[in-house]
Amino acid sequence: MKTITIAPLSTPKTLTRDAWDVVSHTANLYLQTAEHPSARPVLEAGLSFVSMDDLYESADDFDALNEAIAARLTSGGDCVYAVMGDGCFAQLPAIEKAAKKRGFRVDVLPGVSYAKAAFPAVQDAAVFTARTLPKRVDPDVPLLVQELDSPIIAGEVKLALSAIYPEDRPVTLATLQPDGHYAYRSFPLTELDRRRTLSAGSVLYVKPAPFDERTRYGYYDLVAVMRRLRAPGGCPWDREQTHESLKGDLIEECYELNDAIDEQDDAHIVEELGDVLMDVVFHATIADEQGRFNENDVADGIVKKLVYRHPHVFGTSKAQTSEEVLIQWDALKQKEKNQKTQKEVLCAVPKRFPALMRSAKVQKRARKVGFDWNGVSEAMPKVYEELDELKAAMDGNGSVSEEAGDLLFAIVNVIRLLGLDGEQLLHDATDKFITRFGRMEELAAADGKDLAKLPLSEQDKYWEQAKKSLFSE
Repeated sequence: MKTITIAPLSTPKTLTRDAWDVVSHTANLYLQTAEHPSARPVLEAGLSFVSMDDLYESADDFDALNEAIAARLTSGGDCVYAVMGDGCFAQLPAIEKAAKKRGFRVDVLPGVSYAKAAFPAVQDAAVFTARTLPKRVDPDVPLLVQELDSPIIAGEVKLALSAIYPEDRPVTLATLQPDGHYAYRSFPLTELDRRRTLSAGSVLYVKPAPFDERTRYGYYDLVAVMRRLRAPGGCPWDREQTHESLKGDLIEECYELNDAIDEQDDAHIVEELGDVLMDVVFHATIADEQGRFNENDVADGIVKKLVYRHPHVFGTSKAQTSEEVLIQWDALKQKEKNQKTQKEVLCAVPKRFPALMRSAKVQKRARKVGFDWNGVSEAMPKVYEELDELKAAMDGNGSVSEEAGDLLFAIVNVIRLLGLDGEQLLHDATDKFITRFGRMEELAAADGKDLAKLPLSEQDKYWEQAKKSLFSE
């Protein structure tokens, strides 16, 4: 089988013996580029080679470039591809794909990365290329960013890092010189994209940032803060909390989040989402202390659930519409929870849901097996029937509480079939009542009267005036 051997040149000072051996003894040598200090040993040795520089100049984008390089490497027999740095990982998938198609094997020799060559004393660093830098990096560990080859790329890196580190935080840029040595310059992060010496061999070093020096924090910072609050010497109140004591708090925070969403206030939504997330981390921290589970188990569980319930995205099943997705979701959920009867499906609706929400949810699940009215016109008579039964119970013929509950359930049916949200409707009606009551109180006060001391008949007159005045506005 023919072989493509990828040999990392790294820098002239860190070129490995194995890499140089295959580079200097091949009859078919390709250079990733001849216009870089890493190519200096090849040029000085007078080796014959074919450069990929022409492909870099002619390719429309990186995908086209990688495919063109792969095609050239697989156009003949055994060859060596000498690359910058410690590999050509962005190009490797295209090379391997072409190699498999044309019967080549790909061997990648180990090499010394630009990051290691530039900062050999930095240990346990997170190393990324400028184009693979994630949106969140861990500021607790040293950071090395390779291949800052242009001001545009450097600007993107600066923006990403400025979301974590202060803009005036000192950073160090190592620039590869023609003789194979690195030159170092320290400056504030905000000046990164103003450097004129950027090249593919440039490496940025950012020291770990202490907690109190950061401008932004991430998920694991929240975990660390919560653990500190729960630790000996932390917060007495936080240390006393249990899963049970926090139940009401989580519900309250979810309601406050809903209010923020209704307000369409992003800053408020961010704040309330943070409060909900804090409660999640709080529960996970308590469980971790007890050796039961931790925040990673929580994340692992939801990721696995999402993958399992989206086989049309992560698997081979098909779902073209939202309706098809929901049908598939319900079937997978029922299978996952081993629910064999529809009663089990109905019982799975949380009992701690608000009553209106729970009744509507149960009705929707019953509808999925066909047990439902065909429309509002069929559901409305049931409301009148339940109202009559409540009247009869009030006259002594039946249970008032039971018939009142049946009436509410029938009304929820009508609201649901109208496509409305009963919880929201009742909230809106309550808000409307509060507004009218306030106006009624204002009107009475304007007449020099204390509303609380008026008989109901006179209060009702002010109520009607309040309705009219608000309607006219």
